Order: sequence, then structure tokens, then C-alpha cells
Amino acid sequence: MSEDKEIKQYYTGEAKFSPIPLSVSSPVINPENKGKIKASAVEAMQKHAEQQMTMLRKQADVIMNQVREIEARLEVSYGIYEAEMKFTPKIHEVYHLYEKNGTKILSFISPEEWGERMPYDSFIASVLLLPDKTWEVKIRNDEGGLQII
Repeated sequence: MSEDKEIKQYYTGEAKFSPIPLSVSSPVINPENKGKIKASAVEAMQKHAEQQMTMLRKQADVIMNQVREIEARLEVSYGIYEAEMKFTPKIHEVYHLYEKNGTKILSFISPEEWGERMPYDSFIASVLLLPDKTWEVKIRNDEGGLQII
């Protein structure tokens, strides 16, 4: 036998906090299946992360749609500001864009008000001036006829 004595450690705290049963009447302590616990945690983590990423993708889609709408409004607005205007447009008013001899003209008179005496070659669109000074197309004259937007 060697002179080195093994030092045995025993639990010396309160019985209710013991990691091992101290008496026959102690509750049964079953070892945990750590692999099962980890697998369950990883599965829950992945599911939760997927839900969050799906929600963020939907939010990104909404934002990108808003960006496309603003870009479309800007494109229309540039075209309208290049048109001939003989008045100062007011916010929240609907105006009408026409074309005559290749020149775009903005008017406050609708095609219905002109009737048969319309002095322009064609009606392009009815537009609304928004507070940010961009224009929203309300009615567009496509090749197939008027399209209400």
C-alpha cells in the first residue's frame, strides 16, 4: 500500500441540496440524458430562429415594396415636372397630363370637361400632387384604355 492516502470527499451540506441520495428515504435522483436535453434545446433554438428570420424577411419585403413605390412616384414626378405648366399646382389636387406635338402639358381640366373640344393630341394620366411634392398616378391612359390605379 502506498503512503499517499486517497482523500475522499463527502457531501457535508444540507440534505435537501445533496446531489446524491443520503438515505433510503431520499427521493430518487435520476441522471439526466444530456444528449436529449441538448438536442431538444437545439431544435427549439432553430425553430425560434427560423420564425424570427421569416418575420424579418416579410418585413423586408414590405419595405422593398415601399421603396419600389417611391421610386415609381419619383419617375412619374420627374416626367411631370418636365411638362409645361402655366399655373402653380396645389397639394392634394388632381391634375391631368396631356400630350400635344410631343410636348407634355399639365392641366387642371379633365378629359371629360373638355369633351369633343379637347385641344390636345392625347390624354396621358390624371395625377395627384402629394405633400412631399411627388405625384401619384390616379388614372392612366394605357393602350387598352383608361386604367384606374
